[in-house]
Amino acid sequence: MQALLGVIFHFIGGFASGSFYIPYKKVRLWSWESYWLAGGVFSWLIAPFVTAWLTIPGYLEIIRNTNGQVLLLTYIFGVLWGIGGLTYGLGVRYLGVSLGSSIILGLCSVFGALLPSFYYQFNPAPGKDSIGVLISESWGQMILLGLLVCVIGIVVCGMAGGMKDRDLKHGDAATSDTEYKIGLGLMVSVVSGILSACFAFGIDAGKIMAEEANAAWKLANPGQGEFLFQNNVTYVVILLGGLTTNLIWCLGLNIRNNSYGDYVNTKTPLLANYLFSAVAGTTWFMQFFFYGMGESKLGNGASSWILHMAFIILVANSWGLILNEWKGVRPKTMRTIVLGIATILLSVLIVGYGNYLKQ
Repeated sequence: MQALLGVIFHFIGGFASGSFYIPYKKVRLWSWESYWLAGGVFSWLIAPFVTAWLTIPGYLEIIRNTNGQVLLLTYIFGVLWGIGGLTYGLGVRYLGVSLGSSIILGLCSVFGALLPSFYYQFNPAPGKDSIGVLISESWGQMILLGLLVCVIGIVVCGMAGGMKDRDLKHGDAATSDTEYKIGLGLMVSVVSGILSACFAFGIDAGKIMAEEANAAWKLANPGQGEFLFQNNVTYVVILLGGLTTNLIWCLGLNIRNNSYGDYVNTKTPLLANYLFSAVAGTTWFMQFFFYGMGESKLGNGASSWILHMAFIILVANSWGLILNEWKGVRPKTMRTIVLGIATILLSVLIVGYGNYLKQ
């Protein structure tokens, strides 16, 4: 029952992450940086603080009493993740929800699983698996195989993106996506996929805060199991790092593009734009709210992260089909993207099975 609840929570979180960009498509007459920042205020500032306040009594005291080095490291991972989140928005903008999400999340899965193992090879820690352990153990070899399959899937998705680019250039101009840019989209997607994995590292770096929240809850609620909302206090610090990165970048673009007037321009549908941005930003945050709940049921590690990624890929590609992002391409191109997505999902199952063998 605990595992089933964990899967359900991860599905809800995956649905939120795979769907958050849809309300942004309803924003009118604003520059990208304006609606990204407006939604981001809800994503990185309002939602995490309100959620922590509602679920964890004394969360600010927990943060104040945490070692400064822990807070700094958690914040730095948040800053790096913020760059990944920023380029995620650009990747989806230039490649579409389907292709952009598949490439970014595939890379995020790979690096989220591999980078910690290299770190712990040179800095051993109890309960942490190094790359040497992964290579020497059968379950670790299965995980590495899954990561290799994931890379293959990403390459296939990239091929499909190139095919789509050629199809649209030689097809009906009316069906072409004017924002679709394969070269720039692939570049920012690779950056996003690598740095987005830093969120998982931030959770690990700030685990002591979650553990303190969990211990306090158990003391007040004996015999009730793990605290579902324990990670909410850690999110506050990580997302402040993300806010820093995105705030600097978007305000810089506002100045460069002379778009800072968007926020008060009465010639635009201001109320609707703020509303859609707020819905997008809050929906985005909900992925981690439910991720933390799912993790508390399944446990920390590859299982939760990979399962989360799988559901996001499924939901994002469902939206891609609903929004006709592959309209006008040849059947061969459609088959290629389906093959690439299926390969990435296969890699997720392989990694999950490897983690199952470890237990």
